[in-house]
Amino acid sequence: MRVLKFGGSSVGSVSSIKAVIEIVENAQKKHGRIAIVLSAMSGVTNQLLAAGDLAAKSDAGYKELTKNIESKHFEVIHQLIDPKNQQKVESAIKVLIGELEEILHGVFLLKELSKRTHDLIASFGERLSNYMVSECFKERQPDAAYLDARELVKTDDNFGNARVNFKVTDELIRKYFDSHKSLQVITGFIGSTDKNETTTLGRGGSDYSAAIFGAALDCEEIEIWTDVDGMLTADPRSVKKAFTLPNVSYIEAMELSHFGAKVIYPPTMQPAFAKRIPISIKNTFNPAFAGTLITDKSTPGFIIKGISSINDVVLFNIQGSGMMGETGFSGRLFTTLAKNKINIILITQASSEFSITFAINPIDAEKAQISLEEEFENELKSNKLEPIKIEKEVSVVAIVGENMHQTPGIAAKMFTALGSNGINVIAIAQGSSEYNVSVVINCVDMSKALNALHEAFFLSDTKTLNVFVTGLGLIGATLITQIANQQNYLAKHKALKINIVGITNTKKMLVKADGIDLANWQKELGQEGTAANLDQYIQQIRTLNLPNSVFVDNTSSKDVIKYYEILLKSSISVVTPNKLANSGSYEQYERLHKTAKQHGVQFLYETNVGAGLPIIGTLKDLLNSGDQIIRIEAVLSGTLSYIFNSYKKGINFFEIVKEAKEKGFTEPDPRDDLSGMDVARKILILARDSGFALEPDDVSVENILPNNCIAAKTVDEFFIELKTSNDYFETRRNEAEKEGKVLRFIATLENGKAKVSLNAVDDQHPFYSMNGSDNIISFTTERYKERPLVVKGPGAGAEVTAAGVFADIIKVGSMIGR
Repeated sequence: MRVLKFGGSSVGSVSSIKAVIEIVENAQKKHGRIAIVLSAMSGVTNQLLAAGDLAAKSDAGYKELTKNIESKHFEVIHQLIDPKNQQKVESAIKVLIGELEEILHGVFLLKELSKRTHDLIASFGERLSNYMVSECFKERQPDAAYLDARELVKTDDNFGNARVNFKVTDELIRKYFDSHKSLQVITGFIGSTDKNETTTLGRGGSDYSAAIFGAALDCEEIEIWTDVDGMLTADPRSVKKAFTLPNVSYIEAMELSHFGAKVIYPPTMQPAFAKRIPISIKNTFNPAFAGTLITDKSTPGFIIKGISSINDVVLFNIQGSGMMGETGFSGRLFTTLAKNKINIILITQASSEFSITFAINPIDAEKAQISLEEEFENELKSNKLEPIKIEKEVSVVAIVGENMHQTPGIAAKMFTALGSNGINVIAIAQGSSEYNVSVVINCVDMSKALNALHEAFFLSDTKTLNVFVTGLGLIGATLITQIANQQNYLAKHKALKINIVGITNTKKMLVKADGIDLANWQKELGQEGTAANLDQYIQQIRTLNLPNSVFVDNTSSKDVIKYYEILLKSSISVVTPNKLANSGSYEQYERLHKTAKQHGVQFLYETNVGAGLPIIGTLKDLLNSGDQIIRIEAVLSGTLSYIFNSYKKGINFFEIVKEAKEKGFTEPDPRDDLSGMDVARKILILARDSGFALEPDDVSVENILPNNCIAAKTVDEFFIELKTSNDYFETRRNEAEKEGKVLRFIATLENGKAKVSLNAVDDQHPFYSMNGSDNIISFTTERYKERPLVVKGPGAGAEVTAAGVFADIIKVGSMIGR
């Protein structure tokens, strides 16, 4: 025999009740004898309780609610009951509604709603739905019967959460079923006292009813039919990648349920647990899916079986020297809470006995505070106890699994996942059974914590980065294309998924938590984007609070860098080719680097100096491995590289600069390049990364332009003055040529001093033979003293710069969890 229980959503409409009938009839064909337990129709219990509250306030609005309840049931009757039988069924429903209205009218007159009356009112939901559905079954199975569980389930008089008298109840159930072999449609959630007063079984009461009947009848299996595909690895509302667990043990299911998994509740399992009766969780709306089977044994597989959570709790911390070595203190504490019927969700105590921390439901917080302050009034007055500390807006997250027992590294993995995402752990609890590890965190971090833990324990083979891109010009657009083209490779070979969640330019912005379609990002931005607002964009990033977030700044804007610090403090890594943050004041440079380190995130900027060339990474590798920098020399401007590589005998300097501008190598005003300030910023960054606390003014920059060129008011005037100054440049070129040298615009760092100047180098220098717009950097170190380490290649261009940014993003992914 099997007992099948169907929840409110399963009997909430005509179509769902049809599905229930089909499921039951299929089960009868497959398994033989069946009994079913039903909840109230979805929403009806809430309406009943609301009607009771309105009546207690002498608000006649309760009458409208009872009419709605009646109409909801009549709608089903009209569509599922044969017309010749409808009047009989409707009459019975009207009798029940009439009884309900009489009770509510009494409450209305007395302006009082006792717990006993509250239970009686709540019972009508199950009584109405079960009678109605039993009549639907009678259309197909004439001997199907409605069974009011109050006749068999006997409880105490703890109204609202009655305790079952199993000895009496089991005997009554067995005796009844011995003489009733047909399909029984049983009211869930309700029972009665020995005085036949109606009681309810509390949270998850209908599931509990199914377990009570299943255990009493020694069923082969209890099936709980709901609107989800079983027990999932995490709450799917917060974790989109959560998936169904095929098997869990009773212990695992109870632990997950205790910490918020709402598919099934701990009391439900206790009768079945005692008899070792399997419980399956299945979906009424997807009946072919296997769902989850709960048995007495945990199955091998993942180390943990699930991540559960309670979104809102209140944390109490009681501490003081008067607790240390004080026999009976904990007893007084917990007895006080028990007397006031305050349920404790989590407990942890310091080994020093100096403090006890526990979490409770927010609705009990005020009552708990008052009762504890009364109980420990003397200790508080004498300062043996400190004032009770209460923290609100906190949540509990628990990882659960029997396979955790005696498996090293579980807690470390948990705290690494939380810590690397900047999630502060306020309290920790773990039982000696090692079936769960629970932590208390801030409510705002709940979703991020669930996703970070789910990825760490269930998707550890694949890491997801949530990327926010700022700047969609040539570099930004190229970056998105590169990421789109490389997604499959990264997933297959690097177990990395890059999810672009936000994009913005100066006109529009778009943020989509589930990710933007990289094949159509421009269309999505145009159609779904809102007016760009950098403040709002940053706020959305922080509000989403996604795990493994990366902010990518592809701009050269000083406005964007103002947000780096707040992003890093929000545990969001920053990747950027924008060199302004690292080349401003040294205080700003140091603050950003310290902030990233303190919050366990990355601040990466390889493209600040040489676009896609591995310059900063090479420098840091040298320093980290213990090498000493003697000298750095570098050509760090593609524009100036092109100009001086092309400046040969017979060619005017003016012509080369004009050609470079026409090819798009220079800024709109070439003086911005020829001033050397961009190169100065780059050598300043290298100096700082080498350990020298230099300010921008500490970099010596040679001015290679004559004063008349600098003073020119327009670009056109500049080119006129540059043409007239050709002899100035020709003189320097000739002097170098006489010595067998060529001119190169070089940035140098040596002995802690940085300079940028136009130098003549001979054929023994690595910069002598250069072509086009290449950048080149030479590291002279203790290890590379005789032959410097040279890095050479394109130092500009959208493709190589975007590739450098892309490489930094991948590097962030490789650092997750380390």
